[in-house]
Amino acid sequence: MTHEDRGHYAKKHPPDRKVDAEIAEAVKQRVSNGEISCAAAHKISSDFNISPSEVGVTTDFLEIPIIKCQLGLYGYGPERKIVEPAETVSQTLKDTINQSLINGRLPCRVIWDIAERLNIGKMEVSSACETLKTKISSCQLGAF
Repeated sequence: MTHEDRGHYAKKHPPDRKVDAEIAEAVKQRVSNGEISCAAAHKISSDFNISPSEVGVTTDFLEIPIIKCQLGLYGYGPERKIVEPAETVSQTLKDTINQSLINGRLPCRVIWDIAERLNIGKMEVSSACETLKTKISSCQLGAF
């Protein structure tokens, strides 16, 4: 999605795609200042036992921007992203990232899995990716 398309999120989906009214209501209840945080969207996903992408589609059709990516990649005011390169990356984390690449990129879901497996924060993994110049792909909510 280009900067010019901001606010036209529903255009990413077929016009005949429908959203669940109950999920839409849950999303609306979690909106603050016209936006919803990544964490709140994931909580809805968990509460309804649905994929994060389903919540993402719902936010798109409601034209609600997702903010405060839990990887620090987008949604943080004028700076947009807050993730910074790590000063150092352990060999274990580097190897795990490199072994987990899909088409040269590291999907968001895989970052969450790595963080859980290594008992570290998601931002620590995305920070390592910044240092290693590893591109992160496939936001679970569909934001990128």
